[in-house]
Amino acid sequence: MLDDARSLKAGLRGNEFEGKTLGLLFFNPSLRTRTSFEIGARQLGGAAVVLEPGKGAWPIAFDPGVVMDGDEEEHISEVARVLSRYCDLIGVRAFPKFADWSKDREDRVLRAVAEYATVPVINLETISHPCQELALMLALQEKFGGQVDGKKFVLTWTYHPKPLNTAVANSALMIAAKFGMDVTLLCPNEEYLLDPRYMDAARASAAANGRTVTVTHDIDAAYRGANMVYAKSWGAIPYFGRWQDEKPMRDTLKHFIVDEAKMKKTDGAFFSHCLPVRRNVKVTDAVLDSPACIAIDEAENRLHVQKAIMRRLMVP
Repeated sequence: MLDDARSLKAGLRGNEFEGKTLGLLFFNPSLRTRTSFEIGARQLGGAAVVLEPGKGAWPIAFDPGVVMDGDEEEHISEVARVLSRYCDLIGVRAFPKFADWSKDREDRVLRAVAEYATVPVINLETISHPCQELALMLALQEKFGGQVDGKKFVLTWTYHPKPLNTAVANSALMIAAKFGMDVTLLCPNEEYLLDPRYMDAARASAAANGRTVTVTHDIDAAYRGANMVYAKSWGAIPYFGRWQDEKPMRDTLKHFIVDEAKMKKTDGAFFSHCLPVRRNVKVTDAVLDSPACIAIDEAENRLHVQKAIMRRLMVP
């Protein structure tokens, strides 16, 4: 798919989506994901329709056997089957509820759509974000001349005034390891480790490539010799649903901001972020506006990898 995305970016015009329709279910806000999929579908000759349950579309219930006497007007069993009659692909964006990680990690919205749909379903970000990380990897291959194997990839936690989703961090960790990079996860303490399923998947990929996944809480050690720094904030999993308990700890960690001094410790590393990004909270203006920042390249690549995904799924 990355090879196909590269060809599409170079000007290849695919037509696999001609006369086809992509249905996009957005339970959460979006700029890049929504725009790139809508434009990508159009460029491939098809069309996209965006639905926002609870806004322009009916609120949806997901639990089996639920007595629907609350706000929900439709059940996912009808929604997914009806959309499958109208659409050739369905995309779903549904963030965790940040109440109970044992429930959030089940990814029930995405799985429920997939259970009842009769067409392919694309993860537009739930508890992982594969589309984002394909775009990141395409940008890295471009910047490193196709040779990312053996490069030091640092995934660093950064401060944010809210407990954000772990999805981008999960996927970044896994794809960097999958493509043979030596991965360092920098986080303030063990409370900010990612879910074991993603840590284990990354370690397995790294081992298969003869590489490593290293966890450190030492900022200097993490940045030293890095070739790529990827910044993301995420909520501490043990504190899911207990934001007031996490907040005092988080408020002492603003020094994890990515700044010029830290980037100078690297081996001329590139920097990126999935966007949106809070300037001078997660990363300084100086880093974001420097030639080392490839966040806009990564964002552009969302369009190309999205088209590659749709082309792959439309192959008979």
